[in-house]
Amino acid sequence: MLREQAQKMTLGGDKFAIPMPPSFVDKSEQQAYEKQRLASAFRAFAMHGFDEGLAGHITLRDCIDPETFWVNPLAVHFSKIKASDLVRVDHHGNIVEGKAVINLAAFAIHSRIHAAREDINAVAHAHTTYGRAFASLGEKLLPISQDACVFYENHGLFDTFNGVVAEGEEGDLIAEALGGGIGVILKNHGLLTVGSSVDAATANFIMMDSCCHSQLLAQAAGGPKLIDHETAVKTRKANGNELVTWGNYQPLYQVIESQDLSFKN
Repeated sequence: MLREQAQKMTLGGDKFAIPMPPSFVDKSEQQAYEKQRLASAFRAFAMHGFDEGLAGHITLRDCIDPETFWVNPLAVHFSKIKASDLVRVDHHGNIVEGKAVINLAAFAIHSRIHAAREDINAVAHAHTTYGRAFASLGEKLLPISQDACVFYENHGLFDTFNGVVAEGEEGDLIAEALGGGIGVILKNHGLLTVGSSVDAATANFIMMDSCCHSQLLAQAAGGPKLIDHETAVKTRKANGNELVTWGNYQPLYQVIESQDLSFKN
């Protein structure tokens, strides 16, 4: 699938190689690689200021035991998280690997999404300035830009707020609101995005937060002009596919890797 998408996007024939997600034969090698990518995602969130207090979590389905997933330890700043700090938990809330407690909301929400969507390997959520502001409106993103079209008919709205999520039942409702999309706006709460890789889920989150910012600005300035349905769908198919969403994270990863390699430890 990804290679077919890459062929359609190629310019210059076979002279240049398009970056592609790696493939693995050794599951242990894949697990180590993916844990490093997850640790880097927290560094990316810290760089964007998505790191207030105890809120915020990114999870990654384990490639060896898919009924478990990796998550960040509670009360460790995102800019300090290393691969060795990550905690692996099962869908019943049991910690099966790691030496730290985790955020209860991370389990209540993420476990239900991982259970509901087998195609999803990563889930990202944080309380961001623009995400919180936009979520207070209780509405979806509009197709007002090329980037916003990635979320056109591709995200949901969880139109309820009952306080801090602590029960799996509410996680099920959030998973239902997400549907088959790549993101969901949690009213009076924030944003949540998903992806087939942690790279994609993280890039989707950063993009969604940015699109919330853009729409808030556009609405404050006046009535934004919408992109028509046909064009919005065509743009989503071009910019919202798996290869592009994975690729959107790669330049940021290069910056993170150049600044500090401690996340790999």
